[in-house]
Amino acid sequence: MTARVALLGHPVSHSLSPAMQNAAFGAAGLDWHYEARDVEDVILAVAALRREGFAGANVTIPHKQAVVAACDEADGEAVNTLVFRDGRVLGFNTDKEILAGIEATRACLIGAGGAALTLGPGLPADTRVYTRSGEWPPDATGCDLIVNATPVRDELLVTPVPGQTVVELAYSAGTGDTALVAAARAAGCTVIDGREALVRQGAKSFELWTGVAAPLEVMRAAVLQRG
Repeated sequence: MTARVALLGHPVSHSLSPAMQNAAFGAAGLDWHYEARDVEDVILAVAALRREGFAGANVTIPHKQAVVAACDEADGEAVNTLVFRDGRVLGFNTDKEILAGIEATRACLIGAGGAALTLGPGLPADTRVYTRSGEWPPDATGCDLIVNATPVRDELLVTPVPGQTVVELAYSAGTGDTALVAAARAAGCTVIDGREALVRQGAKSFELWTGVAAPLEVMRAAVLQRG
């Protein structure tokens, strides 16, 4: 029987996760299938997946915090990956894999939602958080790491300078770099764009569901082909 995994979010039609994960399942020789579900009530959506016998799920904007209430055990205040095991819902944070290997002493974090919370464990102690409802505009002066954890793609919220590392979570399929990534590349920054961020967190999700090493290059190729 085919094992099933879903992406829960609103909206999800733009997501490259189904193409990426289905390519990975195929490359690994696994009879698994990944689908996207646009849902407004994530608690009801998780209950539906359990009834339907799903193996797990990814959770994206705007549900990463709310879905914790549906978990029997959760990795923090916000999670992006669910594993259904032995009748229990386990919530994991694979977004922190996006920052793996980055050495930084001071960060500028833009956004304070679920995506920002899931990145928290990987950020330096000296991290300044900027939101439109709080301190604004963002100021990355003296920072060696800039992280955009908002869905903003076309507005340059902060101007990167040489020597900084820029991590962008947002991406738009088929529309090229976001304003931040384009500015970071032009400045010669080290860049982890939204597609690479998707692959990094998605690979860890794949491994949590399947127990099999993720085929990273297959996943990257699938994202670049569609994106």
